[in-house]
Amino acid sequence: MRLKDKICIVTGGAQGIGLATAVKFAREGAVVAVCDMRREGIDAAVAACRAEGARAEGFLVDVTDRAQVDAMVHAVKAQFGRIDVLVNNAGITKDARLQKMTLAQFDAVIDVNLRGVFHCAQAVADTMVAQGTGVILNASSVVGIYGNFGQTNYAASKFGVIGFTKTWSRELGPKGVRVNAVAPGFIETPILSTIPDKVLQQMRDDVPLRRLGRPEEIANVYAFLASDEASYINGTVIEVAGGLTV
Repeated sequence: MRLKDKICIVTGGAQGIGLATAVKFAREGAVVAVCDMRREGIDAAVAACRAEGARAEGFLVDVTDRAQVDAMVHAVKAQFGRIDVLVNNAGITKDARLQKMTLAQFDAVIDVNLRGVFHCAQAVADTMVAQGTGVILNASSVVGIYGNFGQTNYAASKFGVIGFTKTWSRELGPKGVRVNAVAPGFIETPILSTIPDKVLQQMRDDVPLRRLGRPEEIANVYAFLASDEASYINGTVIEVAGGLTV
């Protein structure tokens, strides 16, 4: 088991890539703290992790609220004694072209996708540095590398996450803490639920593999990066996009 007894926090863990990651980590022997904003989703994710034979606990957390993030991190450390891995997966989209985007749309996405990542990483950093070991994994996107029509706010947040990753890898690497990012392409998750079928088909056609990715395919990369097998990988961004950007 790659992650045996590692204490892992997964934000946005109740659905999509976050849920797949929580279950994958559980399967790899981790102790999983599932964080999300929907109690029913959290409970289902915890049950799925426990069905894999893992210890798992759920936490109702809004990553934009620093007090809630701090309380969750304190609770995880108090219960399990340490924090080995943070997966900053929580994210949202509120798409619109530049000329149509409202300040509310812009602010909401920046708050969750960028400020939330900052909150969670800062909340665990002291613990990881004191341990002399730890892994922070940030969810970027191919949109955060190449941009995308109608996603000014999302692209800015995911570009920003790459900046976080590069900076923190330099700051925390000497302390034994690795920081990396994963940049998924088009993945079949609820975040695509508002996209018309015609557009989804075009997305599939744009990928050399001619399909969307599966959440489990992103979770597999997170599990590798969280494990000791990736012990010399730091400050990198790994695209998992089926060749979309080739």
